[in-house]
Amino acid sequence: MLVKYYELNKQKKEIELEMSELKEVFQQYFNQLFGADQKAEITMNGYKLQRQVRKTEKYNEEETIRKLEGLQLHDLIQVVKKPDDKKIKAAINLGLLNPEQLEGCLTTTCSAAITVKPITPR
Repeated sequence: MLVKYYELNKQKKEIELEMSELKEVFQQYFNQLFGADQKAEITMNGYKLQRQVRKTEKYNEEETIRKLEGLQLHDLIQVVKKPDDKKIKAAINLGLLNPEQLEGCLTTTCSAAITVKPITPR
């Protein structure tokens, strides 16, 4: 089972790399034929190749905040309060904060990962 898992994982990586290269070729083809960031579709040999374009818009945080403050529109700006992990650890190390004072505040998450590697190089 270990050998099979290792070999399949190796094949998966090779397949993902090859698919990534093919996708890049398809993107270049569509860019030349239809233009960049344009929805496109072709049918060939019983297959349909399609490019969908998803557009997302996001405000530049610093510039937008500067302009909103200049317009006195402070209600349109979020104030996000969150703990600064580095400063908390530094305060604990310096003795300014006792870890017991934050009891119940620290959450720990774990994630498991499986790797299989040959002991001797192949």
